[in-house]
Amino acid sequence: MKKTVLFLIVPALIYADDLRSLLDFANDNNKMVASKVLTQEAKQKEVESSQSAYYPTLDIGGFYSRDDEPSPFQAGDTYSGYAKVGLDIYDGGQKSNTIKQNEALLNASKYSTSSYKKNLQLEIVQDFYNIKSEEAALKALEESNVQLLAELDRIKKFYAVGSVTKDDVDRLEAAYSNNVYTLNAQKYTIISLKKMLSIKTSKTITDLDDSSIKVPENVQKELSDAIISLQANSKSIQYTADALSSVYYPKLRIEDTYSVYAYDRKNPNVVPLDNQNALMVTLNMRLFDFGEVSKQKESLLLQQESLQREIEYITQEQDANVELALLKIQTVKAQIESAKTSLISSTSAFETVSKKYNAGSVDYVTYLDSLHTKTLASAQYQKALNDLQIAYATYYYYTNKNIKDFIK
Repeated sequence: MKKTVLFLIVPALIYADDLRSLLDFANDNNKMVASKVLTQEAKQKEVESSQSAYYPTLDIGGFYSRDDEPSPFQAGDTYSGYAKVGLDIYDGGQKSNTIKQNEALLNASKYSTSSYKKNLQLEIVQDFYNIKSEEAALKALEESNVQLLAELDRIKKFYAVGSVTKDDVDRLEAAYSNNVYTLNAQKYTIISLKKMLSIKTSKTITDLDDSSIKVPENVQKELSDAIISLQANSKSIQYTADALSSVYYPKLRIEDTYSVYAYDRKNPNVVPLDNQNALMVTLNMRLFDFGEVSKQKESLLLQQESLQREIEYITQEQDANVELALLKIQTVKAQIESAKTSLISSTSAFETVSKKYNAGSVDYVTYLDSLHTKTLASAQYQKALNDLQIAYATYYYYTNKNIKDFIK
């Protein structure tokens, strides 16, 4: 017998997911997280690519030339291969600004990924406790269903001996059927919520274990990752504009090319070059372009100004959300006290009404109304408790904390 009980309990322990494990699994397996991580890796490669621009370049090549009627000093067929080494001595700061631009974009990508992860955590927490609330409501409905079914069976026995009318039975059957209808709808709601949670966590959700979140104490607000990401994007625009300005600065480049030659159908009296080394230094500077680059820079700076306005708006929004999150905690705490009092009162009232109903001193309408009130009060109390956990998580989110760090 003990082995049988253990066999039934173990699967529940294995497949019940707690909140922390769901957050960890989502962090490692969520498809959007994976996408953002890949974008971040791509930005890292862009940084490395721009850094490589400081190193010398090495090119190799060759050519074949054929002249059907060559001049007396020219071979009919010429073959050549060459190797060229080049290095930018000065580029007006273009490379350095490009590196800074890509580093800023990489930083923006990192914080964008972090922001998405934290937002995903909040969504998972909300789904987790909403499922818990719906399951509590389902449990209350199931308990109500058991009581209604028992009462229906009892009233049918009375009807069989003529103690009650058919109308009494019909009304209880209607109440029972309505409760079954609501119960099935509740089951579908839970299945839907679990399916959405499965998508976010990339994990099949069956049973959820109990979890709780620490009460916020002395939490200092930090600038959200979304804002920091936007700030990094703003910096990248500034560096892009600075890189454009480098067009108006001198550019100095040195190249050394070594070439080897071979010939066919050459004049025997002419000795052409077998190899040659050529050193070339070039200096280039743009003097006038009808304002092309300056207009491009103005466009970028306007984009940066627009981004700055967005940053200011989101910063104000974060401050407001922190205040609202604190207010929500206080509101839900008050709701819990009210719901608790309601549950105690409705439970006590139902027990009294049940005794009176069984004694025949109150009718079935009073009984059903009392049962409905108790069922609703039970569901509301559990929902309020779960809403408080969501309120805690929301406060941690808006203060830019990692919710997982505050799970008990």
